[in-house]
Amino acid sequence: MHTSDARMLRGAAIPAAAAGVGAVLIGLLTAGGKGALAAALASVVVIAFFSISALVVSWAAKISTQTMMLAALASYAVKILAVMVLVRAMDEVTIWNTTVFGWTVIALALLWIAAEFRIAMQQKLYIDEPENVLDRSP
Repeated sequence: MHTSDARMLRGAAIPAAAAGVGAVLIGLLTAGGKGALAAALASVVVIAFFSISALVVSWAAKISTQTMMLAALASYAVKILAVMVLVRAMDEVTIWNTTVFGWTVIALALLWIAAEFRIAMQQKLYIDEPENVLDRSP
């Protein structure tokens, strides 16, 4: 993993984990043990999904920029579908509070995206544009 990718991952995972702890406390206060369990599971889901996505994109970046973009779009689509299936499958579960689970997933996903955006805006990227291959006049 490239150092800028690792910085991006750390810059998003640490705030998400801290917010996850806060969500567990809020879940505990608002919905008791079921709320705390829901917030903890939602935190694990969000951090795992987004971390795997970051690793896939980092791996694809080693191949080409086109592959990286394809991996980013595909992992985003898979993430959204997987969360939808997970939330739908958990709709009838009574061992934890599904409302706390859903709101925690939404909040942590938005926080993760905002943290990645903040890190990306702080990075100074060097873009090397190769010479135009068709414009090689002697």
